[in-house]
Amino acid sequence: MTDLTTPASDAGSVQEGPLSIKAAIVLALAALADWLFYGHGIGISAVIFAVAVACGSILANVATLNRKQVLLAGVLLLFALVPAIEDFNVASLTFMVLALGIGLLLTTNRDRHDLGERAAGLCDLYLVGPFRFLRDAISAFNLPALKTGFAVWLIPVVLSGIFLFLLVSANPLLEKWISLLNPGNTASYLSLGRILFWTVALSIVWPFIHVRWSSKREMPAALAEAAALAQGIPSGQNHFFGVATILRSLILFNLLFAVQTVLDAIYLWGNVALPSDISYASYAHRGAYPLIVTALLAAGFVLAAMRPGGPAEQSRVIRPLVYLWVAQNVLLVMSSILRLDLYVQIYLLTWWRIAAFIWMILVAFGLVLIVARIILNRSNAWLIRANLITLTATLYVCSLINFASIIADYNVSHSREAGGKGVWIDMNYLLSLGPQALPAVDRAIALRGFDPTLVSRRGCLVEQQKKETASWRSWGFRNWRLQRALDAQPKSSTTG
Repeated sequence: MTDLTTPASDAGSVQEGPLSIKAAIVLALAALADWLFYGHGIGISAVIFAVAVACGSILANVATLNRKQVLLAGVLLLFALVPAIEDFNVASLTFMVLALGIGLLLTTNRDRHDLGERAAGLCDLYLVGPFRFLRDAISAFNLPALKTGFAVWLIPVVLSGIFLFLLVSANPLLEKWISLLNPGNTASYLSLGRILFWTVALSIVWPFIHVRWSSKREMPAALAEAAALAQGIPSGQNHFFGVATILRSLILFNLLFAVQTVLDAIYLWGNVALPSDISYASYAHRGAYPLIVTALLAAGFVLAAMRPGGPAEQSRVIRPLVYLWVAQNVLLVMSSILRLDLYVQIYLLTWWRIAAFIWMILVAFGLVLIVARIILNRSNAWLIRANLITLTATLYVCSLINFASIIADYNVSHSREAGGKGVWIDMNYLLSLGPQALPAVDRAIALRGFDPTLVSRRGCLVEQQKKETASWRSWGFRNWRLQRALDAQPKSSTTG
């Protein structure tokens, strides 16, 4: 990864060009992003923006392009845009982003040929590149003191903004408090959200316009440390992601997460009454998934900050802050599990909600494993193995569990028809669970009263079960148990 304190000419391949032209292109693309995306749904607009970014990158770096690869990059981008034209989703966005990055590699970097080098280049583009915009903007003013302060505050401020966005999206109380900061209609156009949007848009586009690839030959760590000391830079602070940056980040993160932790302790665990304009269901449901994304980002930061052998890992100040922050993240995950459980009590179970429960438990266990790696002074390879073992064991246990039957039984038992707190039974979803839901379907029919349509659809499931067990080749212990339960039922119970 490029040392961001190194002069640009020594950091790797830099595509030179008039900075004013590049700045104009970046601003134009950010304005286009605002017009296409801000306050609007995303669809064909993503394709238009991707094409605009590609054209802007070519225009800004036309003097140094590898023209032999431009056609190949264009064809690659064209194929990658087809899924997004069909439907914009996570998969089509992934293809589009990868095509833009690979096209940039092909046309502006002649030194990378094997797969590992290109993968490292893409990681540098997407993980480091966005952070270069504000640093380069500061560098344009040639203020060394400002640049030094910027280097140690960029990551804390940017990541704190991301975490704040996720926490606000997960907590309607925080959203309400933030909205009170808005002075009203006079500032409705130039809002905090729009400023953040422009900052993110400029940061994302900048690496494609002001292209800079890290050098293939990195300076050994010992030589880099010696060079830093020779320049009078304290050990552990000569990196863009050094001790000073990590310390400031952890202090901000702990303070920010403490707000969410206290609110959950009061309203979620303590059952204190919420304000009248916020329902308990919305408070419980909204936070379940954003908080998991927050915990995953937190885990990534801890892994990057507490890398084995790094200066931060041995710091007596940073280690307790890491433990405190991981503990808060584990509490957030537990709160997410409780939020989802409260939501399921009302809106019942689905496949995705069970998957969310399992995923949340894995995230919490993964955070604990990160702390174990730090305390036991293990390598990242040990952490990967431990997580793979945990994932394998989880999948093995899940393969033995009859989730369709569990979902069906839970939904019927907790439904309004059965006197529970849940909603009315969704018979369409219940029947979609397949033959394993038949015992629960029979209970639902009994609760609802005889309905010829439901009995007919139940008969279809019985026929499906018979087909699946017609031959000894398709025998399964789970199907055999179900068939025995069906055979034991009185005939009158299924015919009304």
